[in-house]
Amino acid sequence: MLIFDEVITGFGRVGDAFAAQRWEVTPDIITTAKALTNGAIPMGAVMVSEKIYDACMNAAPEETIELFHGYTYSGHPVAAAAALATLDIYRDEKLFEHAREMETEWEDAVHSLASLPNVIDVRNTGLIAGIQLAPASQGVGKRGYDIFTRSFYDGVLVRASGDIIAMSPPLILESKHIDQAISTLEKAIKNAI
Repeated sequence: MLIFDEVITGFGRVGDAFAAQRWEVTPDIITTAKALTNGAIPMGAVMVSEKIYDACMNAAPEETIELFHGYTYSGHPVAAAAALATLDIYRDEKLFEHAREMETEWEDAVHSLASLPNVIDVRNTGLIAGIQLAPASQGVGKRGYDIFTRSFYDGVLVRASGDIIAMSPPLILESKHIDQAISTLEKAIKNAI
């Protein structure tokens, strides 16, 4: 069984609705969240192949409800309205296409950080990037956290996952945003422990 967790890659982050579409892979299950409502209201979704769907639907005896899984917030009307509005904006403002248009500029910019001190690797796809750092002598994750903090106080939000700086800018990204993010991150990396 192939499962794609598309919480970050879903909804345009890689220039198509999902990474599965971008790279023409058909997983059995796709999980997604966050960008489904533009992060405005919590909501997640699971998409399954027909084979998985049929197995769930046909597994229940006739007198029971198939795959019964009601939760407190299932089908929440405000979350559903936020999701529908978000999907309209993605379509109307052609944000998936915009992400694809910005991809090369983003890639070039993040890879410009590769020669900085303590940068081990830079990798990216679509509008996603990971900058892997050498651990500081103070311990694993300390350098990543230091860079996260420095960037935050200089107006750029990145994510530190140990000593990997994860970046996933908004789909409305423009050249000026890339310049600000990269220059801020470069300064943080150069001044980090």
